[in-house]
Amino acid sequence: MQTNHIGKQTVVFRSLPSISHTFSIVGPKEGRGPWGPDYDTVLPDEVYGEQTWEKAERKLVVEAVNNLIQKAKLQPDEISFLLAGDLLNQIISSNFAAATFPIPFFGLFGACSTIAEALILGAMLIDGRYGSRVIAAASSHNKAAERQFRFPIEFGTQRPPTAQWTVTGCGSFLIDDSATNPRITCATVGRVVDMGCKDPNDMGSAMAPAAADTLLAHFKDLAKQPADYDLIVTGDLGKVGSAILAELMEEAGFGFVDNYLDCGASIFHPDEDVHAGGSGCAALAVGFAGHFFKLIQAGKLNKVLLAGTGALLSPLTSLQNENIPCICHAVAIEVI
Repeated sequence: MQTNHIGKQTVVFRSLPSISHTFSIVGPKEGRGPWGPDYDTVLPDEVYGEQTWEKAERKLVVEAVNNLIQKAKLQPDEISFLLAGDLLNQIISSNFAAATFPIPFFGLFGACSTIAEALILGAMLIDGRYGSRVIAAASSHNKAAERQFRFPIEFGTQRPPTAQWTVTGCGSFLIDDSATNPRITCATVGRVVDMGCKDPNDMGSAMAPAAADTLLAHFKDLAKQPADYDLIVTGDLGKVGSAILAELMEEAGFGFVDNYLDCGASIFHPDEDVHAGGSGCAALAVGFAGHFFKLIQAGKLNKVLLAGTGALLSPLTSLQNENIPCICHAVAIEVI
């Protein structure tokens, strides 16, 4: 029997599922960043007309999915599956948003790697002919995440230099069998890596080894080199984690060749006080749905490797002084 599994961790997609449409919605701070013009919607504030931050994030997901369906000129009942996730307990943003759509739903949690996980699973559903159209989405909200993982902003806690700023936004993707570019060609599923890091204010250092583990597996499984891609994009390692990743890859003999970028380290304007950069499920989701997808459409990028990184901690495990296990999923998106 022909298998689509290659090497230790990699799968290939024989039918080359397409990403036909994307939609991105972000908060005002993200809109002031260097990728601001590339987003579909920039909110005037993070409250978004709601009574709580959590309801605001839920609304982000509803709007991102609704607008994606409208952009593709479809109806909700023409979507085979919805795959979505977020950072909040019991992925409430995605679960509550999914209740507004008549679409079969898979709720996902991979921390900030969630959009990469959703793209991979969505491509598997299309490649396996279990559906013809799948929506993948991921969201985060700065104030909702701060309240859950750290302290409410009213508390005024000082942030160390290694801390990152959770991105407010949601990115959504329509994966289908339309045979249009770009295509999802292959993916490397990450392993959970625990290097003993405990500091929830330095997640970049914790996630970098997981990113290296997955990228090295990807290159070895497929007999590729970093130079085979126009761009390698990680999600939210930030300035600290991305520097560590570059060192780890160089030491392993797979150094980047001026073709590596981290969304967290790039999404905000340098003048914004975000310390080590951005983080959150939305970092990679809106970065790709907005900025990089437009570069692919314009013919400026043909082969992109997305690597979603996630710190699999919870407030409870941090309070109990547990390590922070991390994961990274990589998905190759190419113009064929």
